[in-house]
Amino acid sequence: MDVPEKLKYTASHEWIADHGDGTVSVGITAVAADQLGELVYVELPEPGARFRQGDACAVVESTKAASDVYAPLSGEVIASNGALPDAPGQVNVSPYSDGWLFKLKLANPEELAALLDAAAYRASAGAH
Repeated sequence: MDVPEKLKYTASHEWIADHGDGTVSVGITAVAADQLGELVYVELPEPGARFRQGDACAVVESTKAASDVYAPLSGEVIASNGALPDAPGQVNVSPYSDGWLFKLKLANPEELAALLDAAAYRASAGAH
């Protein structure tokens, strides 16, 4: 299973790309996309929305199930992936690049330190 080393992860299957400027991109992992199956709908947060770490902030829905996506870090949404409402399957095809969900401006950058690295995520997700 694809688990890029350069990203951070949550136990609830979100990935986080730290841009080093107080912003991050967020998506769901290939493990989550595989478990859900072909996505048919995504509901993304609007720019300007604020979330605390752990808040439900988006929804992804497949033919099998709907699943909440949780804010991996506290912050304000600065962008959502506008291509996904018309092409939700992009998350399945390219979860770590074209399938990103939203970008956050961090409220508490120190929260990054508590996220999982690739090895810890692989161990928690059973992805080897």
